[in-house]
Amino acid sequence: MTTRKVALITGANKGIGFETARQLGQAGVHVLLAARDADKAAKAAATLAAEGLPVEALVLDVTDSASIAAAAAAVTTRFGHLDILVNNAGVMLDDGSRKVSEQSLDIWRNTFDTNLFGVIAVTQAFLPLLAKSPAGRIVNLSSVLGSNTLHSTPGSPIYDYKVPAYNVSKTALNGWTVQLAYELRDSSIKVNAAHPGHVQTDMGGASAPMAIPDGAKTSVQLALLPADGPNGGYFHMGATLPW
Repeated sequence: MTTRKVALITGANKGIGFETARQLGQAGVHVLLAARDADKAAKAAATLAAEGLPVEALVLDVTDSASIAAAAAAVTTRFGHLDILVNNAGVMLDDGSRKVSEQSLDIWRNTFDTNLFGVIAVTQAFLPLLAKSPAGRIVNLSSVLGSNTLHSTPGSPIYDYKVPAYNVSKTALNGWTVQLAYELRDSSIKVNAAHPGHVQTDMGGASAPMAIPDGAKTSVQLALLPADGPNGGYFHMGATLPW
């Protein structure tokens, strides 16, 4: 057992998730660095542990119900509660050579399996543990690309960036965030959606304007919200984004 806050971050073996684990660890949170590949999770956790941070590996595939159940059972046995859940795992599978209407149903289904249904499944599994925290926090890694307002506004920064399966999965994730926040509105749990920014990750590309440490800041802010912090919002670096 630990007296530190306990956080679980999905898809945390690299990129924004890995940096989120580092920054939460630096803030004194005990971090469960989750990834579907046991070796990658262990290697990433060992890297942060070598920096003196309280991080350990956890195997969790957000598209596998048995893996989710095993992870929830392990956290229950080890800690008995969870303070922070960062639903960070995500995929972008769209075929850039195809039009919006030409993306295959397999791409749509596989994208939603991770970006929406995986988030819902993981949240359902860990919500009982979050309810045992005096200040549970859920952070859903969304994107500005989930904003219908900006997608339908000519001249907006994302108006011409139509990656439909990914974009709509994040729109749906925003909707899930709002619905869950309503359920939890009278509890000590807060749930919010985070846009990390256009970050230099495998997904964002090397030419993206934001470095990975900056890309993790919004997730960390929302994970560490005080009692009077927002619930059911959509944020980037403290600024509210349009749905």
